[in-house]
Amino acid sequence: MVNYKVAVATSNLATASTFNNVFIKLVGTDGESERTWLESIAGPLSFISGKVSSFTVSCPVSIGKLILIEIDKQPHLLFFEDSWFPAKVEVKSPEGDTYNFPIYRWITDSEVHLFREATALRVFEDDHHLGKYSRELELRQREEDYRWDVYVEGIPHCIKSEDPLSLPCEVRFSFTKTTEFLYTASTGLAELQLKGLSGSKNNWPSIDAIDRVFCCKQTKMSEYVQEHWKEDTFFGYQFLNGVNPMLIQRCSVLPKNFPVSDDMIFLSGQSSLAEEMKKGNVFLCDFKRLDGLKTNIINGKRQYLMAPLVLLHKTPDDQLMPIAIQLKQIPADDNPIFFPTDSEYDWLTAKIFVRAADFNEHQLNAHLLRTHLLAEVFAVSLLRNVPMVHPLHKLLVPHTRYTLQINNLARGLLISDRGVFTQFAASGGEGMNILLKRSLSSVTYRSLCIPDDIVERGLEDVPNFYYRDDGLKLWDIIHRFVQGVLSFYYKDDTEVQKDSELQKWISDIFEHGFLSQASTGIPESFTTVAELVKFVTMVIFTCSGQHSAVNAGQFDYGGWMPNHPLTLQRPPPTTKGTTSEATMLPTLPDVNTTVQIMSTVWLLSKQSTDSVPLGKYPEEHFSEKIPCKLIQDFQGELQVLSAIINARNKSLEVPYTYLDPMVVENSVSI
Repeated sequence: MVNYKVAVATSNLATASTFNNVFIKLVGTDGESERTWLESIAGPLSFISGKVSSFTVSCPVSIGKLILIEIDKQPHLLFFEDSWFPAKVEVKSPEGDTYNFPIYRWITDSEVHLFREATALRVFEDDHHLGKYSRELELRQREEDYRWDVYVEGIPHCIKSEDPLSLPCEVRFSFTKTTEFLYTASTGLAELQLKGLSGSKNNWPSIDAIDRVFCCKQTKMSEYVQEHWKEDTFFGYQFLNGVNPMLIQRCSVLPKNFPVSDDMIFLSGQSSLAEEMKKGNVFLCDFKRLDGLKTNIINGKRQYLMAPLVLLHKTPDDQLMPIAIQLKQIPADDNPIFFPTDSEYDWLTAKIFVRAADFNEHQLNAHLLRTHLLAEVFAVSLLRNVPMVHPLHKLLVPHTRYTLQINNLARGLLISDRGVFTQFAASGGEGMNILLKRSLSSVTYRSLCIPDDIVERGLEDVPNFYYRDDGLKLWDIIHRFVQGVLSFYYKDDTEVQKDSELQKWISDIFEHGFLSQASTGIPESFTTVAELVKFVTMVIFTCSGQHSAVNAGQFDYGGWMPNHPLTLQRPPPTTKGTTSEATMLPTLPDVNTTVQIMSTVWLLSKQSTDSVPLGKYPEEHFSEKIPCKLIQDFQGELQVLSAIINARNKSLEVPYTYLDPMVVENSVSI
């Protein structure tokens, strides 16, 4: 008789405990153990949250190298069937070998569940018949659990689910996340209702009255925005380091539909526009995707959303200053070009229309489409096509945490027919789906890879561009980590080409995420290790750093509504000299529209206490020494980058924190 020492760790999550009887079977290359009841003197307390319990499984003879374990739980006579979240199982063989079995899944039924030993195996090297069988069984089940659905034709596909409870247990929010999310949402709305704001369809009586909204929830940055939102320097700064740094590009030739000439503008240093463009000092923000969208009707009133063109100039003291704004795409006598030399309210009103356009462009393109919806595609394809024992699954599964549920909630609460965005944003309703389709048609592989994107937009040497500086450093750190891990498993290009699970993953992404559009540049298959490394780097960066860059500052910049209005109620001026504070106030959103969106951006900027920073992997999926060492190195590089960012921020009037690795989450989870 030989004995196997078995240690079972239950996760430290709230509600992870089980009081059911737990059974295990060890399966090896030379045989298998009996199904054994894991019984100890601790009794029902053996599997409570955070506990590691030890047991002995005996066999007549050695069963060889362990391949998998079978686990099931059965209700005790005194207890109902409950849910259990085991973290991992460690088995020490009589030969002195240690085998690790990562689980990190909810077990909610009395069925038998199979889990593979932690050593990563690609499909072409998984040569034991039981290993192959368990792999096929897992993927068949995952194809049932993670089915594709079309939410709206022409945008990335999503997981088929009716509500959060219809999602597989393993991808739902934790008890902690659920509780805090509901608390933040309910208390924010309750505060607004108590103030009598959420039901008011009136105009704001004054700019100062807007300060009543969430006056107790201001951040240092939202207070700064409230103080500086009218300033041209801050207006220009936001195109680089605000929540939407994705639109600005260097301008070498003026668009034909933006007829700005030297006699219209004043440039610091008296240089001509052509000379400044040649020097690389002129920049353009073109909101052409918004042109012609059918706008929302809110509180019975048609809303207004422009498609502005904004020209900016880098001054000798490295400030990015707006020098011309045209609010509609087609030049016309009733479409004046506004300049800083115009009257105070003409210029301010033009900037407000730009900020409203930026809100809608940011929320639907930069934020929803390019992070949330793409992250869901990456996650669903991974969970459908790549089993837990595969190295790609081990590498990417931490970057899928909570994504499917937060997107399910977004579809139900934000962009559904009765969603907050649908009801209260200028582009809500018909315009929203059209804008999403237009945005997807503009997505290219290069635009998702920050080193390529920065070059394509001509922004390599723009000063004070902290999104670029921190983003490029973060990309490089992620790339080195991914290259180290994948190069450990894929020694040459041939191994990449013959990995059918890997190829199915990217094929599904190309089909369901990018709708089989070859023009996007997204690969349909992988032929080299380098291609694989770059794509996986992009996936991790999109799900972590890029999402943080366009999400974490939503309340900072939008907590003061005039800086980021979601809609506007009056058309832009068609003649200069007709604006004033009296015309600006009724142009801004009504009170109830303002508070609905502000409470939403407050909720979407609020991290839960169980958030996991980038590079922290509480779930131990890898067991080999080299990948584990690479994770440690990755964490060390992220700490160094965090220190560099914090040191720089001490000297900045407006610190840029959104790509600090200690702030960035591993996944799109909020």
